[in-house]
This record gives sequence, structure tokens and C-alpha cells, in this order.
Amino acid sequence: MENPRPEKVAVVNEVRERLSSSGSAILTEYRGLNVSELAALRRSLREVGGQYKIYKNALVRFAVRELGIEGLDEMLLGPTAIAFVDGDAAAVAKSLRDFARGNPNLVIKGGILGDSVLSAGDAAALAELPSRDQLLAQLAGAMAAPLQQMAGLLKALPQNFAYGLRAVAEQQGGLVDVESPAPDETASPPDTEGEASEPSEPIAESPAPDATAEPAESPDSSAEQGEQ
Repeated sequence: MENPRPEKVAVVNEVRERLSSSGSAILTEYRGLNVSELAALRRSLREVGGQYKIYKNALVRFAVRELGIEGLDEMLLGPTAIAFVDGDAAAVAKSLRDFARGNPNLVIKGGILGDSVLSAGDAAALAELPSRDQLLAQLAGAMAAPLQQMAGLLKALPQNFAYGLRAVAEQQGGLVDVESPAPDETASPPDTEGEASEPSEPIAESPAPDATAEPAESPDSSAEQGEQ
């Protein structure tokens, strides 16, 4: 521009700064939309983190060239408005798509996503992607599922171990109470020393000899009497 007016320079600087600071931008043609429809479109875009601005194509071209972006010149024809994205690009693209379904006068031309230039088809595909919140919810669900499965496995381990012990005990002909505490191996054995010295059954006492009974004669005394 030769000797540009300050207001034009300000617009070029504004477009350049917005394109630099925004993660993406979508270009549209708004021919045929009235004031109330444009106001409704701006409100819907603000709700998802977008700002809808109308500039002269010539001033936008200067800003794009200063940024070194190529491939937008063919989109800067006719009444053009730019939806600058401050949040989720997919959410802004969805909002534009939904509005265009009820207002055919809104035409999506293409846009910019990072350093890449989007065609009209690319912008339509962007609108079909899950939003950022949906992706985060899906990611959280994918991360939570293995953790829930692991928690279930850890919870089932003691119970399964008890079942296994009971099954082994039954095969060996006995039952094991896996819930009762194990005996204390450090406890001292019972004192059985005193019990060992006493017989388990009382010993019958022999009857005392009868003092009145006559003693039996020995064979020697009988022989002596015969000789006499």
C-alpha cells in the first residue's frame, strides 16, 4: 500500500495479530445474511470460543502476505468474514456447519489450522471430528477401564486363593479353615514333665501277708524228723 491511511494500517495489524495468536481461523462468505442472523451467528461462535469478524479482502491479503501464508488468495473473494478460533477448532467448525444448515447463505470457504491451509472440504471434515471435551472424556474412559479391571483382579485374588486352598484340602480328604489364624510357632510347648512321672492308671496294691497263717515247712526239716 502506498501512503496507507492509519485506519487501514490498524486493520492490517489487527488481522495479522489475530491470525498469529489464534490456533486456527475459518473463512466464510456471508452474502445474503441480515443483521439479526449475523448477530445470532456471532453469539453461537462466542459460546464455543470463536470470534466472527468482517474485513475488506484487500486488507486481509496484506496481513496474510506479511505472515507468509500462501493459498488464501482464492478464498478472499466476495463478502468474506473470518471466524478466529481461540479454543477448540472442531467446536467452531461444528457451530459454523450447524448454522449453515439452517442458513444456506453462509458458505464455508476454508481456513487455517496452525501452519496448514484448509480447503472447504478440510473445514467440513474438521467439523466432523469429536470436540476437545469429547476427546478428553474418551481418553479418560480409556484410561479408567484398565484401572477398574486391575482393581477387580486385586479384589478377587484373596477370595480365589481361599477357594484354591479349600479345593486342595478337599482333594486330600480334609478341610482347612483358611480364615482361622495360623498357630503361633513361637509359643512354648506345654509342660508335660509332671504328667510323665505319674502312671496313667493306678497300680493295684498286693494284699498284705496273713500274720496268723502257719509258715510252710521246708523239706530239710521233714528229713531231719524222719531220721530221728
